[in-house]
Amino acid sequence: MNHRPVFLVTVLCFGFAFFYIPILSMIVYSFNGSRLATVWGGFSTKWYGELFNNRQIMRAALLSLKIALVSATFATILGTMAGIALARFRVFRGRTLFSGLVTAPLVMPEVITGIASLMLFILMARWIGWPSQRGFATVTLAHITFSMVFVTTIVQSRLAQTDASVEEAAIDLGSRPWQVMRDITLPIISPAILSGWLLAFTISLDDVVITNFTTGPGNTTLPILIWSKVKLGVTPDINALATITVTIVGIGVIVAGILLQRADKRRDRDARMAYRENL
Repeated sequence: MNHRPVFLVTVLCFGFAFFYIPILSMIVYSFNGSRLATVWGGFSTKWYGELFNNRQIMRAALLSLKIALVSATFATILGTMAGIALARFRVFRGRTLFSGLVTAPLVMPEVITGIASLMLFILMARWIGWPSQRGFATVTLAHITFSMVFVTTIVQSRLAQTDASVEEAAIDLGSRPWQVMRDITLPIISPAILSGWLLAFTISLDDVVITNFTTGPGNTTLPILIWSKVKLGVTPDINALATITVTIVGIGVIVAGILLQRADKRRDRDARMAYRENL
């Protein structure tokens, strides 16, 4: 009777070990005093100092953060609007085409998306003279196109699980559509919006394929720089950079989890209070 739980626990432990032991070893070797990344030479933090003194890496990291922040914000706005349209307006002319266009990047290989974006920017430069060169703007637009799909899917799934009668009741009581959106719909889907923004930010921050097609000289993002460095062998400063990235992402996930948990508790509390008042 206990064979099944033991098997499940074993598989679960193996899965966690497979994913997290390499990350833990990378973190440990980021404090390696040796110049060789895989040979332990004593505890040292010198590679963190060299990392922050490396202007090339700092410029690439700053550019990646700017692109990720802008693309995640616009992808969240556009994806939220698309998700609301698909979830609440179930029948309208062109819905099938719109749904297909929205979800196409989700099933399309990234290399195809990158090539298509590159060809679009080349044709735009020829026809209207913009962009004169590929860089921040082109990479950001490509990332928005790709990452908004995930936001749309998350928001649409969230709305599909909610009862539309609450919004209909607010309209029957005299609320304007924009008031319903502000006071009811957006608070309900706020956890999905936050999750979509975090996912879009992460996708943009670590993208290599699409960025490689849409960037130009002098606009090297952090993933592209790391990829070029890893080809020559992993160095301790790359381990230090990856450790800092894992730490930042971990803190972001924890903070987002706390905020989402508080939002769910607040929403449940408000629902219970409203139910008691109506008794």
